[in-house]
Amino acid sequence: MKILVTGAAGFIGSHLCEELLKDKDNTVKGVDDMIGPTPFWLKVKNIETLLEEKRFTFVKENLLTADLSHLLADIDAVYHLAAIPGVRTSWGDQFHPYVHHNILALQRLLEACKQQPLKAFIFASTSSVYGEKLGKVSEDAELHPLSPYGVTKLTGEKLCRVYQKSFNLPVITLRFFTVYGPRQRPDMAFHRFIKQHLDQKPLTIYGDGRQIRDFTFIEDCVKGTAAVLQRQNLIGETLNIGGTARASLLEVISLLEEISGTKIRLTFSDRVSGEPSQTWADISKAKQALNYAPAISLKDGLAKEFAYLQSVYAR
Repeated sequence: MKILVTGAAGFIGSHLCEELLKDKDNTVKGVDDMIGPTPFWLKVKNIETLLEEKRFTFVKENLLTADLSHLLADIDAVYHLAAIPGVRTSWGDQFHPYVHHNILALQRLLEACKQQPLKAFIFASTSSVYGEKLGKVSEDAELHPLSPYGVTKLTGEKLCRVYQKSFNLPVITLRFFTVYGPRQRPDMAFHRFIKQHLDQKPLTIYGDGRQIRDFTFIEDCVKGTAAVLQRQNLIGETLNIGGTARASLLEVISLLEEISGTKIRLTFSDRVSGEPSQTWADISKAKQALNYAPAISLKDGLAKEFAYLQSVYAR
């Protein structure tokens, strides 16, 4: 199968490309404009192994200006992961990149895809579309995002549905829950914590640290994401991709102390507007539809990310 992955040099995108290439019948074209919160040099590092693979082609392009008909030539399936991420930076005068890249670029891509005989268009969404919920959240829950970022991703979901209904575009939506692991973006909590600890600085906690997240290790995430192409009858469906470990940020800090063998100093800052106090994915639908079975414990996953960042920031 010939697959296009947008956002291919990103955290999830680079891992997904590697997972897809495990199937020898797949070829992958990755597109990325190398923008966003991850520095250029880290994005290059993300794809250094992929660039050695003959069945992988990398294209540095902005979806707002790229020749999409050329990008989509002979493509069977699209994974659309490209977006400007992050809750904290989506407020105020920093909002316009979210509109351009999360909404306008998607609409342009959908317009181009409606002309193609695609087998699947997989849209990467987020748990941020749910807002504040108590208990496990299933895919049919009411959607009330708390941040401008969440609003743009919900808008993306709605756009995809419109093109599915109007042009039979084979859309499948995946909602990711706090993915972590090697190559995680520098603006995300675990990366920040580990980098600050390696720099022998106090770790900055936004809020009181008691907020709870459903953490999803990257290997589990991309296995579930890649499995979409191996299943039938998923067109029009939405699936949660979550983990098996829920923990507060303070519990995460305790695990990092165990992994590093050293005591960690903390500083506390104001809570970030737009972030829920907890997330908890009901993944029963993904288990049934994708045979999705996240297996990596939070401690083991954190240890893998810690080791990776030690190598990245080796002095």
